Amino acid sequence: MMKQAATTIDWDNLGFDYMDLPYRFRAYYKDGEWQDAGLTEDSTLHISEGSTAIHYGQADFEGLKAYRTKTGEIQLFRPDRNAKRMKDSCERLLMPAFPEDQFVDAVKEVVRANAEFVPPYGSGGTLYLRPLMIGVGGNIGVHAADEYIFTIFAMPVGSYFKGGMVPTNFITSEFDRAAHKGTGQSKVGGNYAASLLPGQAAHENGFSDCIYLDPLTHQKIEEVGSANFFGITKDNRFITPKSPSILPSITKYSLLWLAENRLGLDVEEGDVYIDQLDQFAEAGACGTAAVISPIGGISHNGKLHVFYSETEVGPVTTQLYDMLTGIQFGDVEAPEGWVQKVEI
Repeated sequence: MMKQAATTIDWDNLGFDYMDLPYRFRAYYKDGEWQDAGLTEDSTLHISEGSTAIHYGQADFEGLKAYRTKTGEIQLFRPDRNAKRMKDSCERLLMPAFPEDQFVDAVKEVVRANAEFVPPYGSGGTLYLRPLMIGVGGNIGVHAADEYIFTIFAMPVGSYFKGGMVPTNFITSEFDRAAHKGTGQSKVGGNYAASLLPGQAAHENGFSDCIYLDPLTHQKIEEVGSANFFGITKDNRFITPKSPSILPSITKYSLLWLAENRLGLDVEEGDVYIDQLDQFAEAGACGTAAVISPIGGISHNGKLHVFYSETEVGPVTTQLYDMLTGIQFGDVEAPEGWVQKVEI
């Protein structure tokens, strides 16, 4: 595959598509230690047909972005939280976590090596980074692998909302995303494979994605597709679901902090019952890709509940979005430790 050239990219019309950039980071776990760590131009992973990642799903990943500021600098948003979350995912799958400080250094190394691919300020684009770990080697029994590959590759991606934020509708699913004592709190491949069928059904019925309810009672909202849910109540409280099977979104916890400390809202992680949606004036889904996806309405048992509007974004949601993206792109003062510069 031919490497992507930065000079051929239309920065204003980027999608969310794979690109083969010149450099990625790679490290190999063998004989009980990480070794051969560094940048490579090889975009192909060479693995055994007996790799546990293929047979038994021993694989996890992360997603984060690098941002170009108005002054031309490049910065990362809370990469230490991605390092910690990947460590937790690795422990859940009996994989050796790549050291957290080295994780952040490796992310910076990939950004630095591919700096010309960080979209210009004002385009809305970012450099998306995908850290990935897989179990490899010649295995066939159901047990953890002895060898692993950790890699980080990158690609420029466009603004999630080409014409500005627009609310979309979602529908509850009869499928479960993850069990309460399963792997829902970990960023593992199997969670996403399980979401493909219900997600496709939602799309075929004209919805953006599906709402997953708690697997025990099917009465409480857990996640929105592959993102976390939040709602702004009519008395200005920021509420987001709490459950052992929800992925701990770095975006969500950033919004919780901003809602409380910058907007003065009361915040709460707790139960969000599907039959009590009328308490919310606004609702949204949050995650790395879109930051916030405003929810116009949720369809449940054939009835569509509309929040603020199906066509306009609510005021608090807009404030939170502008504040967080402002921090990420360097236009709004960041809380201490949230932003890390990449020295070029």
